[in-house]
Amino acid sequence: MDDGFAEYVAQRHLRLCRMAYLLARDWGTAEDLVQTALAKAWLAWRRIEGNPDPYVYRIIVNTHSSWWRRRWRGEIPAATLPDTADPYDPAALLEDRAALWNAIGTLSPRQR
Repeated sequence: MDDGFAEYVAQRHLRLCRMAYLLARDWGTAEDLVQTALAKAWLAWRRIEGNPDPYVYRIIVNTHSSWWRRRWRGEIPAATLPDTADPYDPAALLEDRAALWNAIGTLSPRQR
């Protein structure tokens, strides 16, 4: 590319990654943000006048907020699985229920 985009990426990539890391708090996500932002900036590179940093920073921030809204954060991966059994055991509940009804059946109608 003769229009300076390759030079910009070579000079600013690490700085952009550091800024994206401040948003994402994860180096892999920061690199993905920068890569996406640079791909979007490349499409508009000929229209960018002057300093491209504010434009690229804005792309990073907007992309991060868009990703943050879309990602579901309900699951948290764990290194080891817990050894405890599931507290909800349908077979045990059925046995308990049957034992309860048998005990109620031994009561007189007035005690029920």
